[in-house]
Amino acid sequence: MYRRTYEQILGYAMRRCSSPEDAADVVAETYVIAWRRMTELPDGEAGKLWLYGVARRVLANHRRGERRRLTRHVELTAEIEHLYAAPSHHGGLDGVGEAMDMLADGDRELLALALWEGLDPGEIATVLGCSRNAARIRLHRARRRFAKALEKTRPSAAGFASRPLIEKESG
Repeated sequence: MYRRTYEQILGYAMRRCSSPEDAADVVAETYVIAWRRMTELPDGEAGKLWLYGVARRVLANHRRGERRRLTRHVELTAEIEHLYAAPSHHGGLDGVGEAMDMLADGDRELLALALWEGLDPGEIATVLGCSRNAARIRLHRARRRFAKALEKTRPSAAGFASRPLIEKESG
């Protein structure tokens, strides 16, 4: 029965599934069910029609599962974006986002691990697979490069650190 009907059942599934992998899953499950219910499987043409019926129900279950997964995926994505979204750095922060965009990916990741995730250099070292000292040095350099990039985006901030907070009166 398998050899006589496989191509027909596969064609049935291929015409109804969104991918060849899904069709293969439907066909495989169809024949697993047929194997388990071998005593109910009719002979000849009736057996082929019985397999089409099984494949139709397997396909319906597959589609329901896909809809559930898609719905849950959308829900989880929205929840994750709400809970764990990185702060938007593309507006209103006086060039911070622009400065971050000027950095190499490695520097951005170091700064994100330190600031957004709140990791210390030891923890960053574990994440990056390097020594604590190497992580500390990399983080220091990334911070310096960020400060320079920030100066380019906010020229008024360039001399801010060197200006005293309180002006001394002359005379």
